[in-house]
Amino acid sequence: MTNRLDIETREASETEAYTNLPKEIKDKLEWFQDQKLGVIFHWGLYAEAGIVESWQLSEEDEWARAKKPWRNSVSKLREDYWKLNKTFNPKHFDPITWADLCKDAGFKYMIFTTKHHDGFNMYDTQYSDYKITSSDSAFYDNPKADVFKEVVDAFRSKGLGIGAYYSKADWYSPYYWVPGQHAKGRTASYDPLEQPEMWKKFKGFVHDQLIELAKNYGPLDITWLDAGWVRKERTHEDLDMDGLAKDMRVYNPEMLIVDRSVGGDHENYVTPERKIPDTPPVKVWESNIPHAKNWGYVPNDIYKSDKEMIASIIQVVAKGGNLIIGIGPKPDGTLPEKSVYLLKTLAHWTKTYGEGIYHTRPFKQNSINQWYLTEKDQSVYAFCIPERDQEQYTLDLTKLDTQFEEEIIDLSTGEKAKVEDDHLIHHSKEIKGYRLTKNLTTVSQ
Repeated sequence: MTNRLDIETREASETEAYTNLPKEIKDKLEWFQDQKLGVIFHWGLYAEAGIVESWQLSEEDEWARAKKPWRNSVSKLREDYWKLNKTFNPKHFDPITWADLCKDAGFKYMIFTTKHHDGFNMYDTQYSDYKITSSDSAFYDNPKADVFKEVVDAFRSKGLGIGAYYSKADWYSPYYWVPGQHAKGRTASYDPLEQPEMWKKFKGFVHDQLIELAKNYGPLDITWLDAGWVRKERTHEDLDMDGLAKDMRVYNPEMLIVDRSVGGDHENYVTPERKIPDTPPVKVWESNIPHAKNWGYVPNDIYKSDKEMIASIIQVVAKGGNLIIGIGPKPDGTLPEKSVYLLKTLAHWTKTYGEGIYHTRPFKQNSINQWYLTEKDQSVYAFCIPERDQEQYTLDLTKLDTQFEEEIIDLSTGEKAKVEDDHLIHHSKEIKGYRLTKNLTTVSQ
């Protein structure tokens, strides 16, 4: 199996602490930690091609073409990819259905790809003609052509938080991959220190677009910035994030800005990708895990089981994080059948167990063997994730260093759980959760 090499990492991001957070951002981070569960949609021209997002465009990212190159040469691939806007026509796009499914599933916020690295804009930007609302795009005359607006309106009407994914790189922009220059990889085709006027144009373009999103589609709860290689220290690609953040927050002072894998004041929370960290980051954090192998839609993709996704929710939340689940809509605008099935499964599961997920924080012992624990007010929640070949597990309550009321509730039935000799008994191959109530008169000091 070909390994994905698209993940930008910076270990310091997971160990550094906050400095000088404004009160509005501190409060918003508390709100964020209460939400726990979100969805992120990767949708664009790459769904039409059925390939691993836009990564095949990058010459040096050979891993993306190793298994099945979309075209035989990078030059031909780019030529044909840039034309996909002429055939990408998601006539069955129904954002209200998406929003209904996601709300019922228990998602509390949504992040949508306004622009991936390929530079194709899924909203009506005024700073690029390479957009879904342009007259040379197949979908431009559809009433729902401003896709991001339609998604934002639908999800906001259902009470979900709104996030905008935006790639700081833009491989279509003549200010990033300059025509006539050899764009070798994911970075700009030139060194900004050697061509400062060209970089100034690109920086202005990025500023204009991000302010446009904050102004016209807000209030945005989250601006989720991808392309972590776009940073001064690594590639000389300095976007003046101090100035940009200030200008964006004119439209929402409490907006969370997530300059992924860059660190510093503008990575308001960190985003471990495709993993649950062994050691939780110091900052507030959010694991992002796609439902399928790929973020965007790829025909015949491999999807994770419902049980695996539910286990990830529990494990992330027990460690104090949020989880966003990635779903890649199909080129016709519908969601993949397996993802719809997952959403319907989560709808039942979150209604049953959500009290042990939302608004919780980690218990002081967040895991013991197959048990994962969260805490809220006077309640502690114990979730058991059985292994395949075993169906009975016990949780030694004396090891929790907390005194509990005698009655422990099985959340799936609302009935009293089985307890023997200070051991909570779980006898099932299914993932289940239990509510323990602290005995406030005898809590250990």
